[in-house]
Amino acid sequence: MSAVAEFLFQGLHQGAWAVLLGGPVLVCSVAATVFAVRRRTLGRRDGAAEVPDQLFWDVFLGSCAALPALIIPAMVSPWSGLVLAGAAVAAGIAAHHGTPRYLAWQSARREHRRQLSAHQAATARHDELLLRWRRYELDPASTIDYPGLTDVRLPETSALIKAMRTADQMRTSAHTTYPDAVGSLAATLAAAERAAGIPPRQPADQAG
Repeated sequence: MSAVAEFLFQGLHQGAWAVLLGGPVLVCSVAATVFAVRRRTLGRRDGAAEVPDQLFWDVFLGSCAALPALIIPAMVSPWSGLVLAGAAVAAGIAAHHGTPRYLAWQSARREHRRQLSAHQAATARHDELLLRWRRYELDPASTIDYPGLTDVRLPETSALIKAMRTADQMRTSAHTTYPDAVGSLAATLAAAERAAGIPPRQPADQAG
């Protein structure tokens, strides 16, 4: 009886070590392989002939790491092979379902960074346009020489004021169309300058 117990204990001991040593390698290799295959499949473009070759190498390299991590422990202890096989299946399923969510999160982060960069660039341009406008508004010489820029009865000046309000509102709310509003403000300011008789491409500080 003691020999049987000792045999069982030795088998459990060896199986536990096999699971501890092979488990992380197996789980990581299966999850990484499924993730790579899933990512390439989701990101596949029509006419991408190299994708099947890439998928083959992803599976091949993943198998080179996963199969030894499963077979060797299973030869040491059959029950450890069953445990590892179950862990591999669970890792594959988790990676399969988690990959789209991860890719969506990654894409959302890239889009957020792009929008943030565009918003910062639009903010800098917005400040330049406001400074350009304030020089016309606050400089007495410019006000006398170009009164049309402060006369809201003119269509161009009225459109400029509306564009300024729209850009200001979108700036405070970090609206996604804020860069477009700043572009519209630049266009309406240039139109108002032309209507006031300011030569094109003349700097605002030289308007007077």
